[in-house]
Amino acid sequence: MDDHKENIHSADGNVNVSNGDDDNKLKPGSTICPKEKEDAPRASNSDFSHAVYKEISLANGQINRMSKEELRLKLSQLKLDTRGVKDVMKKRLKSHYKKQKLTSSAAAAGDAGQADAYYDYICVVDFEATCEEDNPPDFVHEIIEFPMVLINTRTLEIAGTFQEYVKPELCSKLSDFCVQLTGITQETVNAAQPFPLVLKQAVKWLEEKELGTRYKYTFLTDGAWDMSKFLNIQCRLSQIRYPQFARRWINIRKAYRNFYKVPHIQIKLSTMLAKLGLQYEGRPHSGLDDSRNIARVALRMLRDGCRLRVNEHLHAGQLLPAPAWAAEEGAPPPRWPGNRR
Repeated sequence: MDDHKENIHSADGNVNVSNGDDDNKLKPGSTICPKEKEDAPRASNSDFSHAVYKEISLANGQINRMSKEELRLKLSQLKLDTRGVKDVMKKRLKSHYKKQKLTSSAAAAGDAGQADAYYDYICVVDFEATCEEDNPPDFVHEIIEFPMVLINTRTLEIAGTFQEYVKPELCSKLSDFCVQLTGITQETVNAAQPFPLVLKQAVKWLEEKELGTRYKYTFLTDGAWDMSKFLNIQCRLSQIRYPQFARRWINIRKAYRNFYKVPHIQIKLSTMLAKLGLQYEGRPHSGLDDSRNIARVALRMLRDGCRLRVNEHLHAGQLLPAPAWAAEEGAPPPRWPGNRR
């Protein structure tokens, strides 16, 4: 539902949206995360005098001068993925050499170095919600599909999926546009459970995966709407508290733009896949299929050397950026949030 999400109005007044970059235009009040340095690992100024950083800098300069065919040939020789646009291939090759140099340097120093990922698991969420073709300013969106796709960051595989449809309560009849867009029928939502019961099932599923207890995890979304808009509104409609475990997440659009250094234009799931040389699999605007394809983008980024980390969070109902320098924390154990008083 990524295209239609961009037409959502903020009439509820609870989500502050800011002037920011293009993918935040419809969220007045939010700000963007500062860009992370592209080619050099984070270190103190004295660390950059080490020979390994000079080697990385030289390698990056050589890669910047390579043509697309030269990049593809070099990636092929290294048995790396050769798909994607030129900027994606450049970043992939730079990340490979940086990791190689830092690993050999750490080994020589007898230091294992940092782990490749901040989290053991990343949980991708992409809600589908009630909608109309023009989404009038006073339209209230209700979640009608709750999907999750779990990524194992160590094996770089999908470790499980969750999907439940949700019965809308405020406006029980779906618009023809909504049915056509999402493929979710009136019969499907009529037979579904209301949101509080579905959320309890989702919490149970997360608990069974031992997330937040045995394993460190966080959420990932395609844009800020799923958590700051859909889940936020739905919890208020259902008279339940916003869950603590969903207050921080990775906005993959920001992470993708910062990692691959693409222009500050709107980034959609379809364009992210295309630039990576991938095709959409499944039915567009199916929540579960969208989540799977978002997971494919995240997995490709992890393989290319991106260390995905939280870059947005919700505080007092407002969408805020998570500073790049903030201490990295996993989401707390999933718990039923309780009813509002």
